[in-house]
Amino acid sequence: MMSPGEEKAWSILSGLEPEEVCRNAKAAFDEKSRLYRLESFGMNLSISPAERSIGSSSQGSDLLLQRLGYFANLSTVWYMVGARDIPFSGNLVNPLNLRGGQLFFRGTHVLPLDKISLRYGGNLEGFLKKGKELGAQQAAYGDASLVLFPFPRVPVYVIIWKEDEEFPARSDLLFDSSCEHHLALDILWSTAMMSLLILL
Repeated sequence: MMSPGEEKAWSILSGLEPEEVCRNAKAAFDEKSRLYRLESFGMNLSISPAERSIGSSSQGSDLLLQRLGYFANLSTVWYMVGARDIPFSGNLVNPLNLRGGQLFFRGTHVLPLDKISLRYGGNLEGFLKKGKELGAQQAAYGDASLVLFPFPRVPVYVIIWKEDEEFPARSDLLFDSSCEHHLALDILWSTAMMSLLILL
């Protein structure tokens, strides 16, 4: 069953000019099939406004579109309608510092960063290998870090500091500050959840 938020996004997408959507979202559109093509975590997604569905034949796409389907479907359609043709700022921000960012650290909205630390704090090679499978780039933060691309204009940085004698392993998630131009806060949260859960 589709959430009202997702239904609203599909309705908006159906009324937009494909050329504008493609420019803003860094997507492609096939006139014959009427499908948008978008890259997400190194996978090629096919987005059908007519059928209100997202599919993929890429390896690993079952995890994204089925097990993480709630997050993936909602976030992807809102990205398609909300993305803007603007470059990355190069300034990284903690979600807590976004307007209303306390949402990311409350109750059921808490990001599973502790699980990332537990899984990969003692296995940085495994972390980087998983990132490579998801089309991520390595970054130069912490003891190991990845730049994931759930969407072409919304990079997600996941950083790990490994355990040492004084401190347990810990991890952080950061966005490029341009993220607020593309997605509303609740959709950024959904995108962050999807990015961490796909690593797990």
